[in-house]
Amino acid sequence: MAVDGLTRNMLVYVDGSEECIAAAQAAIIMAKKHSANLFALYVVNVSLLEELLKARILVKLEEMDYRQDLERDGRRYLHYVAELARKKGVEMHTELVKGVVNREVVKYIQEKGIDLLFMGEFETIRSAKDTHYDEAAWIFRKAECSILIVKQTDKIERIYNNLE
Repeated sequence: MAVDGLTRNMLVYVDGSEECIAAAQAAIIMAKKHSANLFALYVVNVSLLEELLKARILVKLEEMDYRQDLERDGRRYLHYVAELARKKGVEMHTELVKGVVNREVVKYIQEKGIDLLFMGEFETIRSAKDTHYDEAAWIFRKAECSILIVKQTDKIERIYNNLE
């Protein structure tokens, strides 16, 4: 189904932040109003885990436990945003994948034919070094679809709560 002929598949990138919940609410609002397909994606950042293991910050057993915790958290967040969608009568397809976050999001966008990506507001960058590791910024640069960065979380929440 196409929104004004341009947008038929929408994706919300779920990273577990409060900002991503607002992005999910905004995506639900848009998907409902325009009868678009809605997807949610959580990526377990295995590259970070591998770096921590190589740097000997984690031992293998800790890495496995941490990976399981991240997967559990990801499933919980996906379940939560899917429930938000269900409450508003919107079907949301959720998926948890493992890999390098920005690569997995860009790959998912291409595979699913995503027209519009919803993301929460970027975190404040404290140094130039931080920008190199900011997955959201990498997604923003690499994604080949339109991106809606959600701000004004209070306003989005009010609109979502009033959505019938």
